[in-house]
Amino acid sequence: MNKSDLIEALSNKLNLTEKKAIDVINLVFKGFTDELKNGGRIEIRGFGSFVVKKYGSYTGRNPKTGDKIQVEPKKLPFFKVGKELKDMVDKGK
Repeated sequence: MNKSDLIEALSNKLNLTEKKAIDVINLVFKGFTDELKNGGRIEIRGFGSFVVKKYGSYTGRNPKTGDKIQVEPKKLPFFKVGKELKDMVDKGK
């Protein structure tokens, strides 16, 4: 499922116009993004949680030239699957 599929499903399920469904999905995604940018955590019970992991700088290698490069510290979103979702997927429910 991609974002377009999600918009279509929401539109059909709640009898919304495509524009309103797009607005709802974008609002949810923006809320998630803003929370993670501010160092927050998102937890959806039964589904999973999103957190930001911080990685320090390290020496890497340019795959084209083989030269060593310094990779800057970065923050990346990380998703941890909830137990209920794991169980549903594992058991095919």
